[in-house]
Amino acid sequence: MKLPRSFVSSLVFVGLLIGGGFGSVATAKQPATLSIDHAQGTTVVPLNPKKVIILNPSTLDIADALDIHVAGVPKTNSHLPEFLKKYQGAAWLNAGTLFEPDYEALSHASPDIIFAGGRARDARDKLSEIAPVVSLEIDPAHFIASLSQRTHQLASIFGKQAQAETLLAAFTAKAEAIKAKSASAGSAMVIMVNGGKMSAYTPGSRFGFIYDVLGFSPAINFQKTGTHGSIVSSEFILQANPDWLFVLDRDSATGSRTGAAAQQVLDNPLIRKTSAWQKGHVVYLDSASLYIAGGLQSYSRLMDSINNALSL
Repeated sequence: MKLPRSFVSSLVFVGLLIGGGFGSVATAKQPATLSIDHAQGTTVVPLNPKKVIILNPSTLDIADALDIHVAGVPKTNSHLPEFLKKYQGAAWLNAGTLFEPDYEALSHASPDIIFAGGRARDARDKLSEIAPVVSLEIDPAHFIASLSQRTHQLASIFGKQAQAETLLAAFTAKAEAIKAKSASAGSAMVIMVNGGKMSAYTPGSRFGFIYDVLGFSPAINFQKTGTHGSIVSSEFILQANPDWLFVLDRDSATGSRTGAAAQQVLDNPLIRKTSAWQKGHVVYLDSASLYIAGGLQSYSRLMDSINNALSL
């Protein structure tokens, strides 16, 4: 049954409002479009694009949760977390590496849309010659608002608004449940081990989610924390003496071992004196999920791990 044009226009207009941008409905011979405000500007994209390339793992994380069909992802030297490993199969186009897209392969594939950003930020201009490019990066300083916005924007492009609302409601419920427990859980430190060395993250930083959203009290604050955190020593951690240590292993995340594993680095006389170690509150996180992807599913899985630890 053919729907009246006025009804179709109304549906598209509602989609535009949810997507956070103003778009236009084209003639019967052209697909409807949507204007998306994103990390690298504003891009007009087709609604319900068929051939989708996703270069940014955090966007792939969300797209997978929304059951959006994806045609290609970076597969060369890429180390996706276990729940996204299927995309490294033969059914998906190899779009290059996380940092350097395969422009020739992408041009030959003629995608309808490319989701870039993240590690492929600098490729935007070249990619724009192939297809509309959108960078749905998540802002760690405003994590929940940014994650919600990006999820809604992605959903609005593909008509997945209802699924997005359900996923975000479940995500918020998990966070609130943990926040109710973290208030009396004591102080925490988020540590990343990279090449045998340790760095720490504080509120508002890349892995500040544990403080900013889940409500853990930081054992120590730094004036500035870079992308790879602030370098710390075992002596420093003992002095801060956190009640909880949440640990990521970058080498494990990237699949390239350049130093001792996180468990080996932390298993030393000084760390063993900390409250976290003595209470059995050293939690090793899914590093590939958080370091490589870091979207809706990654942080939902993080919350499951932390909730389990709090329940012991």
